[in-house]
Amino acid sequence: MLLLLLFALGYYRFLYVPSTEAIERAVSEREDLQTELLVSLAKEGQLKKMRAELDSIGELQTASRMESYNNSKAELSLLNSILEAAENYSVSFSGVTKDGDQIRRNFKLQFRTGAFGEAKRIIRQLAESEYRCLLGSIQYAKELKRAPAEQTSGGTVIDNVRYNESVSVAVSATFFETMHGGTPDAGLPADKEA
Repeated sequence: MLLLLLFALGYYRFLYVPSTEAIERAVSEREDLQTELLVSLAKEGQLKKMRAELDSIGELQTASRMESYNNSKAELSLLNSILEAAENYSVSFSGVTKDGDQIRRNFKLQFRTGAFGEAKRIIRQLAESEYRCLLGSIQYAKELKRAPAEQTSGGTVIDNVRYNESVSVAVSATFFETMHGGTPDAGLPADKEA
C-alpha cells in the first residue's frame, strides 16, 4: 500500500504536474500567437487599403509640393515655360493672402492657342505642376478665322472655305506656399481675420 502511495505521489509530482504546466504554457502561447495573428491580419488589411488608396490617387511622382514663401519667381518661371506653346498669353497676380502658415498667391491667366488640344495640354500641365496649384474657373472660346488664300493645307474647310482654329482661354488659379522655411518680407500681409 505504501508502495502504491509512493508510486501515485511520484506520478503526480514528476509526470502530472509538469505535463499540465506544459499544456498550460502551450495553451497560453497558442493564445498569444492567435492574438499576434489577428493583429498582423488587421495591419495587412490596413496596408492593403492604404495601397489601394495610393493606387487610386496615382503615381506619387506627380504629387505637387508646397514651397516656402516667397516662391513667386519660380512660379512665374514655371508659368512661362508651360505657356511657351501658346500664341500669346498674359498673367496677372492679384495679391497674396496669409492664413496661419499657409500663403495663397492668386492669379489670372489668359492665353490663345491654335487648337483645343494644345489648350487642354497647357491646363493639364498647370494642374499637374510640381508646385501646389489649385485651378478655379476655366473659360474658353473657340474661333474660326478665314485662312489666307495662299494656305492650301491645314485648318478646317467649311463650304470650300479654309478656316484656322483659335482657342482663347481664361483661368483663375492659386499657388499655395508655406511659411515653414520662408522669410517674411514687406509683400507678406498679416493673417486674415477669422
